[in-house]
Amino acid sequence: MLTKHSGAYQAVYTNADRAEAAALCYAVQECDARDDQSLFKSRVHYYTMSIPVILIFDVGKTNKKLLLFDRQYNVLHEESIQPDEITDEDGFACENLAALTQWIWQQYWKYFTSETYDVQAVNFAAYGASLVHINDFYKPLTPLYNYLKPYPEALKQQFYDTYGGEDLVARETASPVLGSLNSGMQLYRLKYEQPHVYQQTRYSLHLPQYLSFIISSRAASDITSVGCHTHLWDFNIHKYHRWVYEEGMRTKFAPIYRGDNIVHAQNSTRKIAVGIGLHDSSAALIPYLDSVTTPFVLISTGTWCISLNPFNDLPLTGEELRQDCLCYLSYTGRPVKAARVFAGYEHEQEVKRIAAHFNKANNYFTTVAFDAAILNKLQPANMLRGAAFSEKDLTQFATYEDAYHQLIAGIVAQQVHSARLVLTDEVTTIFVDGGFGKNEVYMNMLAAAFPAVEVYAASVAQASALGAALAIEQSWNSQAQHGNLIRLRRY
Repeated sequence: MLTKHSGAYQAVYTNADRAEAAALCYAVQECDARDDQSLFKSRVHYYTMSIPVILIFDVGKTNKKLLLFDRQYNVLHEESIQPDEITDEDGFACENLAALTQWIWQQYWKYFTSETYDVQAVNFAAYGASLVHINDFYKPLTPLYNYLKPYPEALKQQFYDTYGGEDLVARETASPVLGSLNSGMQLYRLKYEQPHVYQQTRYSLHLPQYLSFIISSRAASDITSVGCHTHLWDFNIHKYHRWVYEEGMRTKFAPIYRGDNIVHAQNSTRKIAVGIGLHDSSAALIPYLDSVTTPFVLISTGTWCISLNPFNDLPLTGEELRQDCLCYLSYTGRPVKAARVFAGYEHEQEVKRIAAHFNKANNYFTTVAFDAAILNKLQPANMLRGAAFSEKDLTQFATYEDAYHQLIAGIVAQQVHSARLVLTDEVTTIFVDGGFGKNEVYMNMLAAAFPAVEVYAASVAQASALGAALAIEQSWNSQAQHGNLIRLRRY
């Protein structure tokens, strides 16, 4: 069909993605029907010049980030905010939910209407153990309570006395007893401490799903959020734990989906695929699952150092739970066995003490190279067995380097013990990402402790955000031909 704009259409057709050609053709016909030259120019610009992207919101406890990925998963744009916390009715610090909601909404519309970017999908990664309780009008009823808020001992005792004790519930839900960090316990608390609010609650949404709800207006539960130390999911029967039903709480949770599920945000011009959101730790594992085909363990290092084995679905034992093991659910619903140590926090505190003693800058440790001679001098019998470093008198060390090697030896000893709790015989590779993956002293000691396994420092730019993008790839980027997304260095 020829129109008075057909010449211009042919001129720009070669610059348009073939998948968008039909839409461009329709736009040309629309402009002819309305005889609107300016509309034609804007449509041509949109379909031929804007860059197809996915918009990701990566919401951490401190930093809230927005990222735009192209079809090759390059980050084209990034921005972040660090909003101030507010307090709940008890004076305990908590997220400013109203400000976060407004930021998500404003930024979505900003990029949805951008002439530079063609937003084709949106997804979310956010911290877990946090519930947003919404009413029948889909408005939040309470502050976003902090998962660090102390849990009432009497209510805790009531719960475990009713449902078989701490050990039984922990084994069935594959999670240690963690108080408010078991997010299901937050809803239990709401029922008994604020029954009037509980009665008004239509849905309790984990934070990633609430963020998705802001855009899609579709309430959903995601398997990665429900399956992450919540006390909600019975890993033996693969459904909600019996206490959820006996307390009448099943209806308080929206329908549950895998993490690769999408809904659509519809407006007057087009539909956008909207992911239902992911727990950030589970999202960060996705680039590795996407790129690596052989069994591996990922040690994700930060304040907590978490060893994740997505190839170990053996039930947790009571002893493993007492040693801080737990299970996650991957975005496809598979169990991921995990163990964690508080090693990053220990490192942060002790390097300050060492720096003060030797009159060095707090970040001096970044200049320390691995020295096997120092290590042999300090621990000739067994370099991976050491007492808590905080108990050591620093005057026994001649140099900063000596003290720092001793600190890392102790941290690696903890890490080796923790990782072995989830290791299986078929694992041939260990990846270490985060801060310790950049630490030469740590990586050399860890590699020495696992001589039969290949140990790599791994780096994935924006791992949680990238994982959220990859999870819904089929909805917007099904022809993707991205290369290896992980940068590796073997030790």
